[in-house]
Amino acid sequence: MAVPDVIPIAHEPDHRTATIGRYADGQFLASITYAFPEGFRPDDGWEERKRLYAVLHTFDAEGRHRDSEIWCAGTWAEQQRDPEGEHSVLARAEAHLAKLLTGLAHPTYTDIAIRPFQLAVDGVRFGLVTEDDETDEDGPWAELYPDRLGFGPPWNGRYDT
Repeated sequence: MAVPDVIPIAHEPDHRTATIGRYADGQFLASITYAFPEGFRPDDGWEERKRLYAVLHTFDAEGRHRDSEIWCAGTWAEQQRDPEGEHSVLARAEAHLAKLLTGLAHPTYTDIAIRPFQLAVDGVRFGLVTEDDETDEDGPWAELYPDRLGFGPPWNGRYDT
């Protein structure tokens, strides 16, 4: 079964797709996610290379990518030095994402359906990317980067991690 042109993503409150939905100008997909740059190989100092991002992707009503706002809140090392409180990396990311979502006109949290897209920021891949690994017994799928959520048959919007 081929990857559909428009890929459904189910809204799951209290899970990793809690901040997706529709707004006055189309659809949105937002998240807070840690990521390494493409090609990163773990070594000493990895804590400084693992970054936490607040991400907001917007799409038109037909699921075509419009824009992305991607903001780095800090590193894993910073979060470990100050894990609690309003100045922690996680708290900064959450506050920034809340600000981005507040900027959307009339948001409602619900299922979305978007087309594959991708971009790079700080050497990190962001987007919904189709994968066609012929050695995979489940066939082709789409992967949300850097969140690492996989979508595949029966294309009902549910994800695997």
